[in-house]
Amino acid sequence: MTGPMTSTAQSGAADYPGLDDWRQLPISQQPTWSDRDVFDASVKELSVLPPLVFAGEVDVLRERLAAAAQGRAFLLQGGDCAETFEGATADKISARVKTILQMAVVLTYGAAMPVIKMGRMAGQFAKPRSSNDETRDGVTLPAYRGDIVNGYDFTPESRAHDAGRMLRAYHTSAATLNLIRAFTQGGFADLRLVHQWNKGFTENPAHARYESLARDIDRAIRFMDSCGADFEALKRVEFFASHEALLLDYERALTRIDSRTGLPYDTSSHFLWIGERTRELDHAHVDFLSRVRNPIGVKLGPGTSGDDALRLIDKLDPNREPGRLTFITRMGAKNIREKLPAVVERVTASGAQVLWVTDPMHGNTVTSQNGYKTRRFDDVIDEVRGFFEVHQALGTVPGGLHMEMTGDDVAECLGGSDPIDEDAFADRYESVCDPRLNHMQSLEVAFLVAGALAKR
Repeated sequence: MTGPMTSTAQSGAADYPGLDDWRQLPISQQPTWSDRDVFDASVKELSVLPPLVFAGEVDVLRERLAAAAQGRAFLLQGGDCAETFEGATADKISARVKTILQMAVVLTYGAAMPVIKMGRMAGQFAKPRSSNDETRDGVTLPAYRGDIVNGYDFTPESRAHDAGRMLRAYHTSAATLNLIRAFTQGGFADLRLVHQWNKGFTENPAHARYESLARDIDRAIRFMDSCGADFEALKRVEFFASHEALLLDYERALTRIDSRTGLPYDTSSHFLWIGERTRELDHAHVDFLSRVRNPIGVKLGPGTSGDDALRLIDKLDPNREPGRLTFITRMGAKNIREKLPAVVERVTASGAQVLWVTDPMHGNTVTSQNGYKTRRFDDVIDEVRGFFEVHQALGTVPGGLHMEMTGDDVAECLGGSDPIDEDAFADRYESVCDPRLNHMQSLEVAFLVAGALAKR
């Protein structure tokens, strides 16, 4: 529940009717900050720092997502389960961006469709937890809630809820966005360099398939070059940032009023989503995000009814604005074919047009025999297949893929064509929260989805 330091509006924050109504509503998954003075100073500074993203970029993304909802594009959203400050290195960021670019090339070439590239990056520092506390060897401390709140080390000092970490999250996000923009606008993302994105990765079946596709792209580009085509459009790509809008003190402090329209934008990220644990209709998260202009996502688990979905639409997208609302379904492989159709049918019958995206990760979490939180690759694949099967049967649009993945050679999810087994966890399990697909597994998913889109 809310701590004692979220009850009043902060000086310096953008002023707009209703933006602070959430403070009077029930709220979950929030920290209890340990020092009032640090909290006040941090929020005051965040409220006047430059925006991390710009309103015009947010508007462009809304247009792109509207196209995806209509079947004219596809959303690829991927990145870490929980970013860490230590993990914001050039090598790790570039590996993640390279993997997303590779996946996007596979999807674009295989499905002949524009792909919207979006990272769970530059802000994914807060995580919901099932318990407020964690106990080890008889010692109980606050649970790790992400680097924006506290540290992972199991000590009283590390686990204290430190509002000063919000400032570090801001500056780490700014540095990450700067690097992403350099990569995607400065030539790194040039389609004529598709082979170079594969360098540095271990040889495996997914990379062999990628190299074959890259050779096809090379031939097509050489042909177009010989015809005198202009390749300016191939030199750079749009790349958007997203994260779960969990920590409302941070999101509110980074809300700005757009000088063009006079409307509020949450400038912490282009796209924000509400998690399964915080999507109660009359609670703080839904209320706050209903009032900003960003495209909004909502995670829908297997307990979601069609009426639940319609009430969320009425609250978050009352004007039925194209590109405004994305439903990210996380049903689990065993539930997707049974639970999803009724929700999609109810929304479709209402006339609302939302973007349907599959998150095949969160509904398929299990514990390995040696005690690690993991997911089976076959379950992930099965949920993706089920998502496409449901939409194909209903004649609706499967519009996107939401993945917890990394560009690193980790071992966190079991299986794949170069199989990860439980023994590999001891040396290559790096996630501080949820298990992620590694680079090769991510590419495998991309090839599967490209095939499904091509059939559509």
